[in-house]
Amino acid sequence: MNNYIKITMPVANDEQQEILLALLSEEGYDGFEETGTALNAYISEDAYNEDQLNQLVKPFGVEYTKEVIAPKNWNAEWESSYEPVIVDEFVAVRAHFHQPIKTVQHEIVITPKMSFGTGHHATTWQVMKLMQGVDFNNKSVFDFGCGTAVLAILAEKLGASSVLAVDNDDWCIENSIENVEANHCRNITVQKADVPSTQQFDIILANINRHILLQYMGTMAASLSKGGSVIISGFYKEENQLLIDAANTHQLQLITASDRNNWSALLFQKLS
Repeated sequence: MNNYIKITMPVANDEQQEILLALLSEEGYDGFEETGTALNAYISEDAYNEDQLNQLVKPFGVEYTKEVIAPKNWNAEWESSYEPVIVDEFVAVRAHFHQPIKTVQHEIVITPKMSFGTGHHATTWQVMKLMQGVDFNNKSVFDFGCGTAVLAILAEKLGASSVLAVDNDDWCIENSIENVEANHCRNITVQKADVPSTQQFDIILANINRHILLQYMGTMAASLSKGGSVIISGFYKEENQLLIDAANTHQLQLITASDRNNWSALLFQKLS
């Protein structure tokens, strides 16, 4: 398994951290830590491009440090800082070393590694929140860009009869399989893939980024059954209309819009 590159940027401004996180995610960075004084971003050593990074940060006047992270170092780093995530009284996401959380309807236990989707980021949190208003009972679900598979696991806990979870990163696939097993899920299939499935689904969850969502909006819409729901996230609030217009082109009607820390999530329903 490949090493990862850890990039640390001493950025104290929350808005600037969020902008950099969005730009880096579009360039293949798939793990992030936001602190009060810095943004840490992680990318596979094979995918790292220093010239590309320099061009990206140049407009911000940000300097950065680079560190090679071996796979075995990641768990200890997470365990020192990872805290449970709670979405109202609906769902809690915790690590195995936390005490059970009994004040919520659903509890998910994950082993966070180098994969995006622990629930801490505003996008993942919002998708889980929107899932509360969707009927998953006996539905087929597609989780596009599954990260830790936390959304896929929640889908099964909400009654989904089958869930296909895909990601294009080996870390995510390994971690997703571990998390699916840890939560005793029986209806989730995890696969490595770069593009969305063309199977038919009742519900699609896609927490990725604006470019990928726009690129595959038509494919996702074609894979969604009539009356089906799709929840998308991974973009800023000011980009909402761009995504809404693209969705409308493919007969997807906006049902609910959510925003948190300037990040957005949108719930659509297929009209025909």
